[in-house]
Amino acid sequence: MRRPPEEAAREGPCGWGLWRVQESRRLCCTGPDRCGQALLQIGINMMALPGGRHLDPTPLPGQRLGLMQVDSVQRWMEDLKLMTECECMCILQAKPISLEEDAQSDLILAGGPGPGDPLQLLLKRGWVISTELRRIGQKLAQDRWARVHSMSVRLTCHARSMVSEYSAASRSSSQEMGQVEKLLMEKCSELSVVTERCLQVENEHVLKSMKACVSETLSTLGQHFGQLLELALTREVQALVRKIDASDNIYTTETTTGNLFSLTQEGAPLCRIIAKEGGVVALFKVCRQDSFRPLYPQALRTLASICCVEEGVHQLEKVDGVLCLADILTDDSHSEATRAEAAAVVAQVTSPHLAFTQHLSSFLESMEEIVTALVKLCQEASSGEVFLLASAALANITFFDTMACEVLLQLNAIRILLEACSDKQRVDTPYTRDQIVTILANMSVRDQCASDIIQENGIQLIMGMLSEKPRSGTPAEVAACERVQQKAAVTLARLSRDPAVAQEAVRLSCMSRLIELCRSPSERNSSDAVLVACLAALRRLAGVCPEGLQDSDFQQLVQPRLVDSFLLCSNMEESFV
Repeated sequence: MRRPPEEAAREGPCGWGLWRVQESRRLCCTGPDRCGQALLQIGINMMALPGGRHLDPTPLPGQRLGLMQVDSVQRWMEDLKLMTECECMCILQAKPISLEEDAQSDLILAGGPGPGDPLQLLLKRGWVISTELRRIGQKLAQDRWARVHSMSVRLTCHARSMVSEYSAASRSSSQEMGQVEKLLMEKCSELSVVTERCLQVENEHVLKSMKACVSETLSTLGQHFGQLLELALTREVQALVRKIDASDNIYTTETTTGNLFSLTQEGAPLCRIIAKEGGVVALFKVCRQDSFRPLYPQALRTLASICCVEEGVHQLEKVDGVLCLADILTDDSHSEATRAEAAAVVAQVTSPHLAFTQHLSSFLESMEEIVTALVKLCQEASSGEVFLLASAALANITFFDTMACEVLLQLNAIRILLEACSDKQRVDTPYTRDQIVTILANMSVRDQCASDIIQENGIQLIMGMLSEKPRSGTPAEVAACERVQQKAAVTLARLSRDPAVAQEAVRLSCMSRLIELCRSPSERNSSDAVLVACLAALRRLAGVCPEGLQDSDFQQLVQPRLVDSFLLCSNMEESFV
């Protein structure tokens, strides 16, 4: 949902602008009159070129000093800038465009991290070397030996640079890292030598055997590189965690926590390293100190990212993290932002897509108070993002334990959620409606749910969700709309056990919409999941109110076996008549 902090904010001022200022100052402070006259003549000559402004070469005596020190040099540099830009354009027009796309890795380090930033150096160099390894594998599969050799040489240079730059930046190295560095450089040299030999071999059978050798060397090299990178990153993470753990300064802790959050955005492997090295413990320590209250949202956001891996969830349970989250959610003295970030952590650790979260036994002890706090947060949310985080946590909890639905019914959550759907400030995206309809679908297995939904005009809302359409057309939004349609149909099918719900659905023309979704692939974005859910809902409604169907619809969509109706609708082409 959020993006990591912009890397551009960490970069220093542009060196080119500083050079221009210094160079201009140096030229303008010329001492002897003869040098000044020379500069003046250069300015005159440049301005006489096309596009330049003409300057009288014999200024008045009173103007000579100011013209020599300011006007001539300044105008000369302005015109020179225009001329060099034209020259650059000519060079670019004459430069051939490479089809190999290999120059990217050479340019990627331009303007990279300074010598005092070993962590960013590791990430950037690591990305470049990983890209080179992948490209070498592609060229090897194509038997392009010239490219394989040149890229192997370049890979060796990158690996050597990473080792030397990191050693200089960190100023110390463990014995284990030294051994892996040695193995890595040996394999790089071996790869360069063997690929050079392959260039001189013409026999296809010999080349085929050597190709297997190159492939094995490349694989071993990749393993050594992965080991080295993991050791170096582990070392840097340990330093960050120690800094958070030992710091009592809010500004130092804020900076270090921000760096840790940036690392979590690099993927699951780094999240595992952070969890193993005590990152979860250190962050919950921050969340238990009142002096660090302004940092709670940032620390919780980092925890939510770490808990996408099993190691993070296990560490959370070991330090009674669920109890800490419950305390934050139920404490109204905390800001809405803090409670929303705590809800995000709850949503992450109860995700039904992660098998290891289902064994979070400590959550059941605090479930009722957490659900109560989340419902309140949904009701009082001041923005769509806060409502989304709270509703996502509730939706996941309904998968996590069936007793959560009982608690939601007691809290009159259906009314709160359905009222929120009419508030565009809180519910304005298909992602949020996906969470709401998920909660309704899981609650609809309870008999009491049907009467509550009818009382709050929920059938009309579900009918609207069957017509959910994406606004932007992005794959993520299209997928969200499909989920909303599918879950709305599932909810309708479950609720239609109650004849009152079925009759209300027929009165609102839900059957017509379900038939349209079944027969028109474009209405459901050709989704098979939506089709199956709509067929099931239509058959449930037809069992209660068969008079709402035409004979053709009944014979094709209701009477046959479900699989036969599915095959008929999934192969159906739209009529444009």
